[in-house]
Amino acid sequence: MKVSIIGGGGLVGSSAAYALQTGGIVSHLCLIDANAEAAQGHAVELLNAACLTSDQRISAGTMEEVATSNVVVITAGLRRKPDESRLDLINRNVDLFLGLLDQIKKVGLKDNAYLVVVSNPVDVLTYLAVHRAGLPWQRVLGLGTQLDTARFRGYLAKALSVNASQVNAMILGEHGDSMVPIWSSAAIDGLPLSQWPGYTPALGQECFEQTKTAGATLIKLKGGSSMAVGHSIRVVVEALARDSRAILPVSTLQQGLYGVRDVCLSVPTVVGCGGCRQQIELELTSKEKMGLQNSARVLREIIDQVEGRIGKVRAAGTESPLPNGNAVPRVGSRPIPRSAWQK
Repeated sequence: MKVSIIGGGGLVGSSAAYALQTGGIVSHLCLIDANAEAAQGHAVELLNAACLTSDQRISAGTMEEVATSNVVVITAGLRRKPDESRLDLINRNVDLFLGLLDQIKKVGLKDNAYLVVVSNPVDVLTYLAVHRAGLPWQRVLGLGTQLDTARFRGYLAKALSVNASQVNAMILGEHGDSMVPIWSSAAIDGLPLSQWPGYTPALGQECFEQTKTAGATLIKLKGGSSMAVGHSIRVVVEALARDSRAILPVSTLQQGLYGVRDVCLSVPTVVGCGGCRQQIELELTSKEKMGLQNSARVLREIIDQVEGRIGKVRAAGTESPLPNGNAVPRVGSRPIPRSAWQK
C-alpha cells in the first residue's frame, strides 16, 4: 500500500509519516508539500532510519504521486493570523482545501483509493471532500475525534493512575468546542468508569476540559500538536491497510443516526477494507444524544456559511447504503446496546 501525505513537509504531516514508518504498516510513504525542500528533508531523514524501523520505500514527490496512491492523507492547513476571526480562518482553509481537491481530481485518484482528511476544520472539510473528491462517501474519512478520544483516554488514565490502553472512553461529534464525551459507556478494562475507585464526576469533567483545551495548550507550549496527531492518523491508515475493522470515532457523512443528517461528524465507525463499513448507533443518554445533535447544528451553520460564499457542494447520489447494506446494527427498531456489539 502506498500512502501519500499532502502537507508532508509540515509538523503534522511529517509526524504522521514517522508514525507510519515506525508502525511498519505500509510499503511506500510519499511526502508532498508546497515547500518541496521541507518534504525532501523529512523524506531523507526517514530514509536514514529505514534500517532501524521497517522496510519501506520513502520518497518526496509532487501531486502526480496521488494517481498511484492507495491512501491520500491531507494535513495541509493554515494557522490563524493575529486578530483573525474563526470564520475568516475557516474560509482561508476552505479555499486552500478546495484548491488541493482540484489538483487531486486533475491528477486522478484510483477508484479504490481512500482520502483521509486531517486539516481543520476537519468535519467541514470532510463534508466538502465527500461531495467534491469523486470517491464513494465511504472512502472519505476525516480524522474527526480520533485525536480527542486519545487525549481523553490519556487524561483519564493519568488522573486514575491506570494504563491508558485500559481506558475505553470516547469523544464523539465535532472536532471542536461542541465535542461530546460519552460517559454512559466509559469503562476501564471492561469495568464501568463510574464505579472505578477514585473516580468522581468532577474528576471526569476536569479530564474532559483538559481534552477540549489540549490543542490550545500545545500551541502555547510548543507551537501545536504533532506526535499524537501522527499516531492517530496511523491508527486510521492501519485499519484501512489491514482491514482490521477497528471501531474508531472518525468523521463520516451522516444519514440519520442519532437524528443527524447531511453533515460529517464522528460516530463509532467500523473502519476496514472499503473505508467506512458501518456506523454504529449506541444507546446514549438523552444528554449525550442532544450533544451530538447540537454538534450537527454547529457544523451545519458553518457549512451553510461556507456554501453561501462558494455555492452548494452537495450533489445528487452521494447518499448510498453502506458496503454491507446495513447502516446500523439494530434489534427491531432499537439500536444494539454497546455491551452487545462490543463482545
